[in-house]
Amino acid sequence: MTEIATYPDLNGASVFITGGGSGIGASLTEGFLRQGAKVAFVQRSDATPFADEMEAKTGNRPLALICDITDTERLRACIAEAASAHGPITVLVNNAANDQRHKTLDVDEAFWDWSQSINVKAYFFGCQAVIEGMQDAGGGSIINMSSISYMMGNSGYPAYTTANGGITAMTRSLAREFGGDRIRVNALAPGWVLTDKQLELWASPEDLDAHMEKMCLKEHLKPEDIVGGVLFLASKVSRAMTGQTMVIDGGVVTTG
Repeated sequence: MTEIATYPDLNGASVFITGGGSGIGASLTEGFLRQGAKVAFVQRSDATPFADEMEAKTGNRPLALICDITDTERLRACIAEAASAHGPITVLVNNAANDQRHKTLDVDEAFWDWSQSINVKAYFFGCQAVIEGMQDAGGGSIINMSSISYMMGNSGYPAYTTANGGITAMTRSLAREFGGDRIRVNALAPGWVLTDKQLELWASPEDLDAHMEKMCLKEHLKPEDIVGGVLFLASKVSRAMTGQTMVIDGGVVTTG
């Protein structure tokens, strides 16, 4: 991992990450561990080997829990277990998502419900599950991972882009509702991050070249490129920032 800034207030913080054992999530887990945070994460599969690797690399072992985030009761139970182990969760990163490609005319109700349950429903109930602990702790930071896909008007995964738009709308509403409790809620919208999954399934040379043409910075994104922004939003350094969407995409879309 490239050098990242150190945020002293994250040392000892109780952090919960969904999908924290692979892709962008794995880099986020490592980033928080290197800050000295107490990290718990959920993954659908057993992530013990990854936890072993992180402990060897950082000297700080994450709590790895098995969870299908579409199972709301299991997600709540994992959040409660993490809070019991590490103290009230003061940083939540809703990261897990599924951007499976699909065409509008092929979508049936079952696929739609499956996509929304992963990509936005689990985010809402993850937020709901940490709110009371953050209130008791005097505040906290929630980071909801969205995507620039809906900002670009991309085709090829309409259920996914719909969820992305919902995430940013939900972020604004929760920021307004819980700002009085010193709970900050922000979204982070990455560009096309070349995880192993993306490279294996969808990153054809032609599509990579076409995307590069849209980028101001002519270098494709790696998972570790997202870490700094998430740490900033988690830290009290960004204490006056809430209800916002931060974009990290190499300059594909412009905001403001």
